[in-house]
Amino acid sequence: MPRRVPIPLILLALLVLLVAVLLMGRSPAPEGTTTDGPAAQQVASSRPDTSGPTGSATPAPPPPVAPEVLPVPKCWEGLLAMDQHGTLDELRTALADAASQGDNLLASYLQQRLAERVGEDPLAALEVIAWAEQSGQPGLYLEALKNTPAIQDPRVAERLLHLGEDAGASLELRRASLEALETQHRFTPEAMSSLKKLALDQNLDELAWLATRTLGRVMKEDFERTGSFQPYWQELLDIGQNSEEAAVRLLALEMPSYSNPLIEGSSLDALSELMRKDPDKSVREMAAFRLGLTGEPDKALEAFEAAFPLEQDLCVRWAIFRFAVRAAGAQALPLLERFAAQEPRLAQDYTDFKDLYAAGTTDFARIWQGKPERILCHEDEG
Repeated sequence: MPRRVPIPLILLALLVLLVAVLLMGRSPAPEGTTTDGPAAQQVASSRPDTSGPTGSATPAPPPPVAPEVLPVPKCWEGLLAMDQHGTLDELRTALADAASQGDNLLASYLQQRLAERVGEDPLAALEVIAWAEQSGQPGLYLEALKNTPAIQDPRVAERLLHLGEDAGASLELRRASLEALETQHRFTPEAMSSLKKLALDQNLDELAWLATRTLGRVMKEDFERTGSFQPYWQELLDIGQNSEEAAVRLLALEMPSYSNPLIEGSSLDALSELMRKDPDKSVREMAAFRLGLTGEPDKALEAFEAAFPLEQDLCVRWAIFRFAVRAAGAQALPLLERFAAQEPRLAQDYTDFKDLYAAGTTDFARIWQGKPERILCHEDEG
């Protein structure tokens, strides 16, 4: 017969099961709190309100966001209208106001607008030049003219050159006029002569330097457009030979570097003399540099050989040495060997060049790239 379970045990098991079910159905209280008391009330109050009509929580609407308003400087007010309908005089006034308030961004913008408004009109350009003559900041207006087609008009260029020459004009006006002339595509022989006269005036200092730079920059422009440089170069070479200011002489010889024309003919004789006799070492170095790019390498090597024994400065000797290589390539190696015998500090440089050419390299740029740097003259070369 099967064994019978006592009834009290069955009742006890049912009671335990009932208690377990009840415990599982209760929600646990938050950790660290009890099911009653202030903590329990605080938890209850933090629950979302479900007392709405649908019995679900209703989110609160987000607070309104104020639109972002960017402050506009007073000087920019009405700018759009002036862009569309403004006159030259209105642009003049706005540009002067922007400059007086130190608003460089607005001033630059207005200069561009002024250049667009002038365009190809030489009469408008002459009017702007008249503003510059009356202003304490002439560059404010003439800088805008540099970007106009009208500045190429002979009447405009002539007026700017006249102001640059005018001894009664302010330094600021003369400077701004010469700088505006730098944008010319070409100069007439008369304009070149006038600029050379300014460059040779020992009393002008900065203006003499600016006149030289203006002549050289227009030479670059004309050379790139037409291949013409010789008339400009003759004036610059004359400045390099006759100016009393070393900085002006140096600049005059440097300006062809920005277009790199081949120097030939009588210019080689003039450069050779400067390389031997100029009192300023930087000018002598620049003369050697100029001789390094020529269509007559044999004549350049003769000039280098004549100058080297007379030179006492190591950096100038080093300039003669390396630009002889630039002028004649491997053809210069015998001359370099003689130079190294006279100046032992250059002996290793001679070996460097000889080895590079023996390895088959011929292009000077690659020769120079592969050459170890031994003579440090960068600070002295200017």
